[in-house]
Amino acid sequence: MVSVLIIVVLSIYVSIAVLDQISIQIGPYSPLFGGAITGLIMGDLKTGLIVGATLQLMTLGVATYGGATVPDFLTGSIMGTAYAIIAGKGAEYGIGLAVPIGLLLTQLDILARMTNTFFQHRADRFAEQGDANGVERQNVWGTIPWILSRVIPVVVGLVFGQSVVNAINSFIPQWFMLGLKTAGMILPAMGIAILMRYLPLKNYWPFFIVGFVFMAYFSKTFSILGVALIGLAMAGIYMMFGTKQAAAPAAAGTTTDTSDQDDDDEVEIDD
Repeated sequence: MVSVLIIVVLSIYVSIAVLDQISIQIGPYSPLFGGAITGLIMGDLKTGLIVGATLQLMTLGVATYGGATVPDFLTGSIMGTAYAIIAGKGAEYGIGLAVPIGLLLTQLDILARMTNTFFQHRADRFAEQGDANGVERQNVWGTIPWILSRVIPVVVGLVFGQSVVNAINSFIPQWFMLGLKTAGMILPAMGIAILMRYLPLKNYWPFFIVGFVFMAYFSKTFSILGVALIGLAMAGIYMMFGTKQAAAPAAAGTTTDTSDQDDDDEVEIDD
């Protein structure tokens, strides 16, 4: 059973993450942070990083444009990591549970948005009265539904964590759990494919091949950080030589234009 202290700490973290999501967005709201922090608190950082990073790949390019609702993978990463650690069945188990949890909690996000309109209408009335403090208070209170829509599922899920896990294990057939684990293993590839869709690979495909070779054939000697540093160095070299090559034609063009201008001036003087 999850201790009360862990539940309180994760509830505070979720509240901070929600505020970050609807304000400055510096990172705590992302699934990667959710999984990592949950794993760190519950004593299994590796599982938390795997679950959070996998869900992070799924969120690439996903945003709430026009107020659209997207899967709540923040809560999914927390619950998936917690259940994976409680059950002791590995990160694939947690990923398989995190995805449907994130999709299910989409409904609570819609409810939170609907509830928030109550405070916004009150803010409109205060604005008509010229009460700036009243408008500010309504905007602050409007964050409460957002926070509760994430905190309540986390608290309920962690309080009944072991019983929920046992119920899931006894209710879901083995073949279905195998399918979830398989899907969890495929999700990173799908996330990378989505990322590649938005990268300019047509212009920079050699860099992609170099990174792939390092990780595919030298993964025992190279870490992701090492490959990232090599990529940074190659990008710096490209920028250095690319800038010089771009500057040379520009300088030549400038010289040519000047001589042409001089010729024109001479013609005008002769006339």
